[in-house]
Amino acid sequence: MRPIWKGSINFGLVSIPITLFPAVRKEELKFRMLRNGDLSPINFKRVAEADGKEVPWAQIVKGYEYEKGKFVVLRDEDFKRVDVEATQTVTIETFVELSEVNPTQFYKPYFMEPQKGADHAYVLLRDALLATKKIGIARVVIKTRQHLAAVKPQEEGLMLELMHFADELADVEDFRVPKESTAKKKEMDMAKALIAGMSEKWNPDAFKDEYTGELEKIIEKKVEAGGKELPVSKARKKPSNVIDLLSALEQSVASAKGRKAPAASARKKVPARRKAS
Repeated sequence: MRPIWKGSINFGLVSIPITLFPAVRKEELKFRMLRNGDLSPINFKRVAEADGKEVPWAQIVKGYEYEKGKFVVLRDEDFKRVDVEATQTVTIETFVELSEVNPTQFYKPYFMEPQKGADHAYVLLRDALLATKKIGIARVVIKTRQHLAAVKPQEEGLMLELMHFADELADVEDFRVPKESTAKKKEMDMAKALIAGMSEKWNPDAFKDEYTGELEKIIEKKVEAGGKELPVSKARKKPSNVIDLLSALEQSVASAKGRKAPAASARKKVPARRKAS
């Protein structure tokens, strides 16, 4: 796995050289846009608005629209003018309890690997965070953009998790909140019993992307059928709205008994594309 960034974690006068690696591996199905009549792939061209002419990459620059139709060009040297030190450090500015942070602020994790000679300081920071049950809040510049980020202990190492700034989050007041309602004692007892019946030790390997798995099966069938259309499957009946909440809870509790976790079965891979002969 290739590193995406090298620098250091700084807190107080302590500096720990580290390397960042992506912590998420996402395999997505890729599709091409085709012309329906002959399945000819559709390509996109870079054309100028002024005359509709195609523009080669060598003639393309980055511009910022500061007024409607007015741009200022930013070149490589302009990006280099930004404080170089800031682009190479994870500067921890404060430590907070994880429970104090809105979960919606976290969005992208990275592994933090200590560079040679940094193990002792790295382990010290990891163990100190574990002992105090705190996370470090920092700023880091990755690919010309500054991010808010959290430094978290994770198993034997440290994680850097990028965060949204508070003003990037949607205002909760924009959404309808439920009207206040007090649950009946029997309803609450049944809800707790249902949660208890469905509770088990967390096993992340038991959960797979079922949608992509089913889509891969359809692709495989269409390949085997020479690209022909498959018969339309019957639509599933949508469940009706719950009217008797207590009855629904009682039935759910009964069915939850003896419940097992989803099986962690491996998916079939989509057949590899044939090379042109």
